[in-house]
Amino acid sequence: MSEATPSPAQGVGPIYRPDGEKPTATVSKDISYENVHVLPQSPQLIALLTMIRDRRTSRADFIFYSNRIIRLLVEEGLNHLPVVEQSVTTPVGRVYLGVRFEGKICGVSIMRAGEAMEQGGSATLAVEVLKAKGVPEDRILFLNLIASPSGVADFAERFPKLRVVTAFIDQGLDDKKYIIPGLGDFGDRYYTL
Repeated sequence: MSEATPSPAQGVGPIYRPDGEKPTATVSKDISYENVHVLPQSPQLIALLTMIRDRRTSRADFIFYSNRIIRLLVEEGLNHLPVVEQSVTTPVGRVYLGVRFEGKICGVSIMRAGEAMEQGGSATLAVEVLKAKGVPEDRILFLNLIASPSGVADFAERFPKLRVVTAFIDQGLDDKKYIIPGLGDFGDRYYTL
């Protein structure tokens, strides 16, 4: 039995065009957890997701477009890190009041064959390892390409202090527990020659 329900569709395109003049595209499901942030469903993101979901996309293009989405995720993730005020003097002798990141930043990759947020298992294990090593839960930021509603819900409830940034929350899981519509096995498409 499948948990999948259709994802919403909306007009996607330049903001200056009325919805009736924009192509319709599937966009991410909404999720009602304060600690989960879905990237804005912009034309750029939807186009990139379309490319990596297409089974005809070459491996080189899959890697290129996946890396673009990963960059968007990292850039958004940086917006969720704590900052403190910092005053600097510019090369022309003027003072600029800005911010700097508070504390150290460390990235941890989860290398596995399937998608990390299908059911949340590998993501949960990674967080448990970090917490066991002394990392406070509220200092953990989890970035992920595509999640299932049940995987992200379980993860968000289990770790309410950590933040999740994802590009897309898909329809759900099929009978084999594959995320759908998904993008296939990311590891195979990205790493296998």
